[in-house]
Amino acid sequence: MRTLYRSLLKLLPRLGVQVVDLGPGEAVVSRRGARARLPVGPGADLVARTGRRPYAVSQVGSDQWLVTRGSAGEPQAPDGAWQSVRLGSSGGHLVLDPRAAADERGLQLAAAEYLCAHHVAALLARYEVNCVFDVGANTGQYARRLRRHGYAGRIVSFEPTAAAFAKLEKAAEGDPDWTVYPFGLGREDETMSIHTAWNTMNSVLPPSDYGRDRYHRFAKSQTEEIEIRRLDGVMDKAMAGIDHPRPYLKMDTQGYDLQVFAGAGERAGEFVGLQSEVALLRLYEGSPRMQESVAEYESRGFEITGMYPVTREASTGRVVEFDCVMVRAAAVPE
Repeated sequence: MRTLYRSLLKLLPRLGVQVVDLGPGEAVVSRRGARARLPVGPGADLVARTGRRPYAVSQVGSDQWLVTRGSAGEPQAPDGAWQSVRLGSSGGHLVLDPRAAADERGLQLAAAEYLCAHHVAALLARYEVNCVFDVGANTGQYARRLRRHGYAGRIVSFEPTAAAFAKLEKAAEGDPDWTVYPFGLGREDETMSIHTAWNTMNSVLPPSDYGRDRYHRFAKSQTEEIEIRRLDGVMDKAMAGIDHPRPYLKMDTQGYDLQVFAGAGERAGEFVGLQSEVALLRLYEGSPRMQESVAEYESRGFEITGMYPVTREASTGRVVEFDCVMVRAAAVPE
């Protein structure tokens, strides 16, 4: 004899309500879209929206399953094809699609970007950073990454090019602790020309022969007049209202980082840490090599905590640029 509960379950679809019966006394009821019950493993099921994009379930460890959904027509990894890689004794696991694992260079660079962001977030917390200077902000990628990794303090971003600044300004809307400025930083207060047709690689420096061979975008030669200011001249305004400022300096200015650093003058010692893109292979004429940059930072009391590849040559494996993360060890809180 059917119970009232079962009768109601059968009635609901006639009213436009979708039902997935999970067993005695248990059901999932939804207003829109059909749902399906997918067996994941012993004692575990997944209830998911059905449609043209199928779900694939793969076991990646004891009592652990990976559920994926691809775009229409995108091939799905077969069950069991995903690899679960243990990350040492950290307790973490990396789940890899075999296709991704086969792209050694792409995987390494993606992992380096994540590890760098994770490391920086930990340093900001350890050194109690309350103001990040984001120099060469472009459209705000770095600041958004900081927020995703949990940093909640002040961010001050500098981007001199008009098109990128418009996007940066929009990205910072709604974040009261993220301030943006439409100028660059350098050794002197001045006006300069910057190449603006190179997307995230815009620079005040011309490309080197190596850079032109590597990137076709350097063949374009559009320029824009921009304002440059010294870092020590904007620090007080940027940190206004912060009790006991503990700033961190991030620079990504396409070969111009040492000029930005020089503009800090004697106030460079106020930064508890810094992050600079240093080059082993010069993309820009007149840019410093990694050894020169690191030596200058070390001479001001900063020491390396991490080096993360930013770009690598596909043909040779050589690293072109590193993200170099440094701190002043004496600045670590008691």
